[in-house]
Amino acid sequence: MSQILLNINVEEPQWQTALPDIIVIAYNVKNATFEYVSQNADIDILSSEKPLTVNLCLSNDKTVHQLNKEYRNKDKPTNVLTFANMDSADFETDGGVFDEIDLGNIIIAYETMCKEAEIEGITLYAHFCHLLTHGFLHILGFDHIKDEDAEYMEGFEKTILQNLKIANPYQDED
Repeated sequence: MSQILLNINVEEPQWQTALPDIIVIAYNVKNATFEYVSQNADIDILSSEKPLTVNLCLSNDKTVHQLNKEYRNKDKPTNVLTFANMDSADFETDGGVFDEIDLGNIIIAYETMCKEAEIEGITLYAHFCHLLTHGFLHILGFDHIKDEDAEYMEGFEKTILQNLKIANPYQDED
């Protein structure tokens, strides 16, 4: 498996107050996700000889609202946005030019994450791990538009989170 680099930008200071070990947590989720996916899915890019980079922005509702409106035509914040470079038509061509392959960007909104965790009665830690796992899977080309794709992706999420000792976030749906 390629070396996976994680660039983290803590844009919203409340992240480090709520989850002081946020950087360590993010790396643990990255390692668990990419290790599991590399062993259980056929994702060609994971066998690249070049390092792979993912950019994570720990942001807030204001920023995510703006991005959601601009790129998804949804005039509201959301919990996590993922911009996967594999979705770009130029991804294959651009990958050969650089020393690292940039897989894309994940942006998580602090306030929305907190509201959802409270509503669901789960810890911020558990919900953050779920959202970040979800974002990493999108970066790798997973999607949930069709029901069968959603089931496949959720299966990966459940197992990765279980490996991180986090309860199934979809247990009410089973």
